[in-house]
Amino acid sequence: MTFGGLPTRWEPAGDSRGVALVLPGRAYSPSAPLLEFARRALLQHGFTVQQLWWDAESRGDEDGEQWVRRHVAAAHAAEQHHRGGGDHVLVVAKSLGTRAASYAAERGLEAVWLTPLLTDPVVAEAIASNAGRQLLVGGLADELWDPAVAHELADNGCDVLAVADADHSMGTDDAVRTAEVHVEVARAVDTFLSGI
Repeated sequence: MTFGGLPTRWEPAGDSRGVALVLPGRAYSPSAPLLEFARRALLQHGFTVQQLWWDAESRGDEDGEQWVRRHVAAAHAAEQHHRGGGDHVLVVAKSLGTRAASYAAERGLEAVWLTPLLTDPVVAEAIASNAGRQLLVGGLADELWDPAVAHELADNGCDVLAVADADHSMGTDDAVRTAEVHVEVARAVDTFLSGI
């Protein structure tokens, strides 16, 4: 499978432990750094990776959560058909993609939420109600990250990485510091995947 000539699916070197559905942000593609490092970590930990690519502008007036859920449900159904059913499914999402939190919660899917929209009660409540293991990653300089909500979710059992100076792209004004933040995130994702 390809999107604009780019591959969208990768298989690990050995037997697959399951499939990870990788969901982009509104303007943050699956090939952008946070999701690219996650893709590499997923493969390293034995997961098949299926990226979703979308044009968020095409959703028009459709509710963001319903639009994301529709895309994730279609990808999940395709995976179940392709792989014959009850495979281990993990969701890795950035920003807009974290609107899939309710879909994941309904199914108890483990998830990595990169810069989740914690200021949206629907997203925060869905993460709180998910019985699956979850990692939340965000920056304190991100206006869509609510530190109080993140703290509550950590108390509720979520793994949380909050980076003091990172913005919504998990970056700063300093290139070297931004690279360091991305290394912190990659380590957190690697540690999380080692525990599932």
